[in-house]
Amino acid sequence: MSDPMESLDEKLAGPPVMEIDEPVSVRDHDAFALKNMPDLGHEVKDFKVFSWRLSNWRKLEKKITSPEFDCGGHRWRILLFPFGNSNAPPNDTVSVYLDYADPKRAPEGWHACAQFALVISNPADPTIFTVSHAHHRFIAEESDWGFTRFSELRKLFHVQEGQTRPVIEDESADVSVFVRVLKDPTGVLWHNFVNYDSKKETGFVGLKNQGATCYMNSLLQSLFCTNYFRRAVYQIPTEEDHPTESVALALQRVFYHLQTSDQPVGTTELTKSFGWKSLDSFLQHDVQEFSRVLQDKLEQKMKGTKAEDAISKLFVGKMKSYIKCVNVDYESARTEDFLDIQLNVKGMKTLRDSFRDYIAVETMDGDNKYQAEGYGLQDAKKGIVFQSFPPVLQIQLKRFEYDIQRDVMVKINDRLEFPFEIDLAEFTDESADKSQSWVYKLHGVLVHSGDVHGGHYFALIKPDENTRWLKFDDDRVTPATDREVLEENYGGEVLNGIAQPFQRNQVRTMKRFTNAYMLVYIRESAIPEILAPFTEEDTPAHLKRRLDEERLQQEAKRREREEQHLFLTVRIITDDTFQMHEGFDLATFDDKNWPPSDLPSFKILKTETYHTFKGRVAQHFNKPESSFRLWVLVNRQNKTVRPDTHIPENEQALTMEVIRNNMAARTTDLRLYLDVVQDPGKTEISPGSIMIFLKHFDTSKQTLKGVGKTYVQRNSKVGDLANFINIKMGWPAMTPLKLFEEIKPGMIEIMKTKTTFAQSEIQDGDVICFQVDINEKETHDLENQGLYSNPISYYDFLQNRVLINFRPKFEEPDDNVNPEFKLTLSKKMTYDHMATKVADRLQHDQIKLRFTTTHPTNFQPKAILKRSLNQSIQEIVSQQYGNPSTPLILYERLEVSIIELETKRSLKIIWTGVHNKEEQSQSFLLPKTSNIHELADQLAKKVTLTPSGTNKIRIFEVSADRKTQKEFSGSEMIGNIPDPVELYAEEIPTEELEATEADKIISVFHFHREPTLQRTHGVPFKFVVKPGEKFSETKKRLQVRIGASDKDLAKCRFALIQVSTFKQPSYIEDEDTIYDHKFAPEDCLGIDHIDKSGRSRAGAGEKGIVMKG
Repeated sequence: MSDPMESLDEKLAGPPVMEIDEPVSVRDHDAFALKNMPDLGHEVKDFKVFSWRLSNWRKLEKKITSPEFDCGGHRWRILLFPFGNSNAPPNDTVSVYLDYADPKRAPEGWHACAQFALVISNPADPTIFTVSHAHHRFIAEESDWGFTRFSELRKLFHVQEGQTRPVIEDESADVSVFVRVLKDPTGVLWHNFVNYDSKKETGFVGLKNQGATCYMNSLLQSLFCTNYFRRAVYQIPTEEDHPTESVALALQRVFYHLQTSDQPVGTTELTKSFGWKSLDSFLQHDVQEFSRVLQDKLEQKMKGTKAEDAISKLFVGKMKSYIKCVNVDYESARTEDFLDIQLNVKGMKTLRDSFRDYIAVETMDGDNKYQAEGYGLQDAKKGIVFQSFPPVLQIQLKRFEYDIQRDVMVKINDRLEFPFEIDLAEFTDESADKSQSWVYKLHGVLVHSGDVHGGHYFALIKPDENTRWLKFDDDRVTPATDREVLEENYGGEVLNGIAQPFQRNQVRTMKRFTNAYMLVYIRESAIPEILAPFTEEDTPAHLKRRLDEERLQQEAKRREREEQHLFLTVRIITDDTFQMHEGFDLATFDDKNWPPSDLPSFKILKTETYHTFKGRVAQHFNKPESSFRLWVLVNRQNKTVRPDTHIPENEQALTMEVIRNNMAARTTDLRLYLDVVQDPGKTEISPGSIMIFLKHFDTSKQTLKGVGKTYVQRNSKVGDLANFINIKMGWPAMTPLKLFEEIKPGMIEIMKTKTTFAQSEIQDGDVICFQVDINEKETHDLENQGLYSNPISYYDFLQNRVLINFRPKFEEPDDNVNPEFKLTLSKKMTYDHMATKVADRLQHDQIKLRFTTTHPTNFQPKAILKRSLNQSIQEIVSQQYGNPSTPLILYERLEVSIIELETKRSLKIIWTGVHNKEEQSQSFLLPKTSNIHELADQLAKKVTLTPSGTNKIRIFEVSADRKTQKEFSGSEMIGNIPDPVELYAEEIPTEELEATEADKIISVFHFHREPTLQRTHGVPFKFVVKPGEKFSETKKRLQVRIGASDKDLAKCRFALIQVSTFKQPSYIEDEDTIYDHKFAPEDCLGIDHIDKSGRSRAGAGEKGIVMKG
């Protein structure tokens, strides 16, 4: 029976309920169901109760089924194991299930969603019972569901505390089932999504998540379903572009795959076109920021093309900010474009309330009167009104806000209701075009589930008027109900306030953290144009052609993979490859620390005959077939790979698979040695001869290379080889040699020259290494230089060698200053050996080098290596278990020794001077006990202070919302400052030190368009505000404070930012007196201007979105 219910018993349903208080009769069906079957929030299609009287319980068969009954158009029955089924201890429990009767006769693909309660009750007193409830999606593979451990038998047969009789009395009991068949309007209620086909069920496919790209996927699906936008993207010329370097082409390709694929679509090309590395795909970003950066990039690409102005036509509206005097005829107004609207959630009940709050009129009177040009101080009305809304209206709900008390960003999970349709006419200006309706229809809901530190994004979209709402959740697309679109994403508390502990696939505990974050509305009158059906002609021919060709290539590769079992790979060692080989055996095959040898390879059908294959090899190497024979290499028991025997030339009809299976002990690949024979007419080997391979260890070059092969007689002396070697190498006849047998890694033995090859147990394929004999002084000199004096020590190095990649930690690698390079080191070497080798390569003091290991999966920094541990290379690279063949170690060139670093703190301070300019970055290495005052004294020695200035330095951090400074008192120890930290310093202006008690000192920050975390830039600073001063004069002092030219100042706008009221920026006019504003501690002055630095400042530890392609 369905074992999953065992866990359901224990985890979700809990122990069966023995009813004692407030007895409800099993026969009072409605009351019993109300008490024991909680409302799951789904519409009920049908409700039935079936009871089954059983007698002689102890004589019942081990497995019995009840008569069938009908509910919701399905046939059901009770499946009972009176003494437990095979998954429970025998004769100990009762197992009972709801069973879908005869599922084999049900139509293909059937399912039924049912909530049910199974009950065993006393026939004479139906208020005495045991009950358990559950719900399940019944399908062919899971056609019964219930409780393996429904109850212990002894409890049913004995009177329980508080009752007067047992459940099973006189061997009799009633077994009942209460069934609610629920409606499943989406077809996926409680679906396990095994073998689910998004394309088949919805007509759409999902996008693969690269790690944390669900925020991007939700927006891309929304844009894809905005057909006008998709057409515009397709109109960008990209014929000559490369997909990983062009955002436009990569997005076109994603859109085309979404149109045509029946599988989830990848976005790796797209993120590569942004210039992102693999780690960027694991960083979750803000949807609004991503949307704006993407649209800015596409707008640039659309200039001068058919798609020019498509972004502004779709998404740009106009709003007017104004100040209108009450008693005189004077109005100051400014009109500006907007791409989206940010609406408050906090304190609002509905979307309409948020719009009303956005355009709420502020009265300027009393101490806050408006200085109207030519009229003096006047009562006035200040506000914002919309002159037009775009065809596609993107609404950002302000779910993330800055908490001034905690200095952190927090998520606002309050309930905010939004409708399927909204008339925005009441929010438009008198000048707005009223000839057409301003009714908007909901097109998309982008949802965030989680908190400010992360979570999950998905999208609910209605692709067109005729398609139902769909849920786009990464790689899965499912139908959605109206309730899922609206009610479940309003936010706030769980709807009925009750989190039921019994529910399977629980989501209720997260419910309050799942809510709408972005809404997309389309103007009703524009829907026919915006969502016009997509046609074949709308897709660029070059894109279709290019991707169809790629699809054919992928199909060919897929077929190749599927047919892989029909093929065999043959790799051939030749005398040339052997002479290039430096390592054990004749070639490297499976060394975890060294790349395999590059050998000629042939992919052939397993059924290919040796005759055909040898002809193929002859053609490849341009040799007559009679001039060579092929030896099969085998894996010997001592872990070496050596030629064993040659393929018989008289067995030309043998298949290559038979040769592999019979001669190579079923290795995956067939490995052969091409043996060129001296006498083409003589392909057989003379009796008593052995084929051996020779290697030369060159002490002067410190190399071990293959020389070739030769045949020797078994009974000839080992020393006889010397003459052959000297002739082969062109050395004088009496050159003294030492011979070694390469038995296996770790076993290299010197050979006795007077013994025979047979006595030395030499066989076909064995390897003999030779070196010119050197005297003791030469040996001593070599070893003093850290070099190898004989093959034994050199083979030991080969056995322990590892190729390590070294890369600069912070700089981009280049060939000159910060090279990326590889070194071959021995695992027996220590940290100091490694440091010495790297120092030699970089020409840098080794004590001023610091190394950091990396994660093997994404090569991001992992842990700084400590010199004091002096670990072996073996210990260092073993940390790179994921990809041991290419360990990567990052290096840093330091200005101080790494020994000093252990007692000191390294800090970097960004110096902004007296004019709030990021002038330079200064690094310090100070004892951890130093305080901020001492750090400021050290900084003063490195920077240039204003000659007539205060000569005082302020060191500070920046608040989480990037709007204010967090100043240090000066006494804090630098060792106690949490890491990572971003420190700034400035010269305190004279004006600030000389400020009077009447002056106010406020915070000023930089932003572009909107004062959100994602749009702030630069470094915030303090500024003195003077009583009675018009802003036109304040602005002049601000210009001096930030060192701006008249031209740059003219491009700046200034706004009052009230954090606590979540109001929109209130832009300041020259006649305003900002001193009169009653500043709350968190209120700031914002300077709205373009960020020319090219550096995003999303906050310490965060990373702004940058797109390069």
